[in-house]
Amino acid sequence: MNNNPLLNCDAEKGVCEILETPGAESSSNQLEQTNTDKISIIYYTDPICSSCWGIEPQLRKLKLEYGEAIDIDYRMGGLLPSWDIYNSGGISKPSDVAGHWEEVSPHYRMPIDGGVWMEDPLNSSYPPSIAVKAAQMQDKKKAVVFMRIIREMVFLDKLNITNTEHLEKAAEAARLDVTQWKEDYESAAQIEFKKDLDLGRQLGVRGFPTLIFVKDNEMTDILYGFKPYEDFEKRLKKINPEVQKKEYSKEWQNLFAAYPTLTTQEFAVLADISFEKAQEFLLNLSDESKISRKKIKNGDLWLTKTSN
Repeated sequence: MNNNPLLNCDAEKGVCEILETPGAESSSNQLEQTNTDKISIIYYTDPICSSCWGIEPQLRKLKLEYGEAIDIDYRMGGLLPSWDIYNSGGISKPSDVAGHWEEVSPHYRMPIDGGVWMEDPLNSSYPPSIAVKAAQMQDKKKAVVFMRIIREMVFLDKLNITNTEHLEKAAEAARLDVTQWKEDYESAAQIEFKKDLDLGRQLGVRGFPTLIFVKDNEMTDILYGFKPYEDFEKRLKKINPEVQKKEYSKEWQNLFAAYPTLTTQEFAVLADISFEKAQEFLLNLSDESKISRKKIKNGDLWLTKTSN
């Protein structure tokens, strides 16, 4: 039996599981701050969760279509506390994760290079999780950008995102106040991260991604693991049948204006075209020097010229 949660990221289930499932407790007092005008989604994730990287296309589309009706509350789950804790059950070294990431990449059609586990392995996902909390303390929207940047670093660029140098670079790229971010990262953000872990135990979160749908301070539904976009949409309409989908422009310029970096699968989902058509279209744009192509071991990342 694998006791390493990273190796319990099951592509078929579409989830990275925590083996020791915490018991669910009453959490009504934790949900009182929910904005009752919107459907709140408490999203439990982790910066190095491959299944969470897999649902990025769905989440990005959800924000474009239902962004005015939902509020996504990003919470960190602590997927890998330490290799010292998860070193049994035949798991002896971080490089065991590399092969797993290579396997799930084509399943989600999202580029992933597992080389970081061979070249400069992370010893924990806690530092980048705390870094996200520090970003959230400044600006929640910029924090989402920050997490995207560090995910691209670890999944695509093979960078060890426990390294403060990389985290600081991401904070700067997300246009955070880096001095304030560093101060929070080293102090208050650690307390905020612990609050996320405590709430996760109370809510019975057992793996990632977990999206808990809340309306009027009540938990109404849970989406667990990788699911197609229609499952996200159905849950919103189940909670509020009157929820309105916003039509957005699927022109490539507008999609890249919303998201300066896109994988082929993300563009396909947002443009509502097949993966193959998306690949052909993006290659043409790249050949015309309208966007830039970043070749990854298992796919591509497409960038606007300003995001290079």
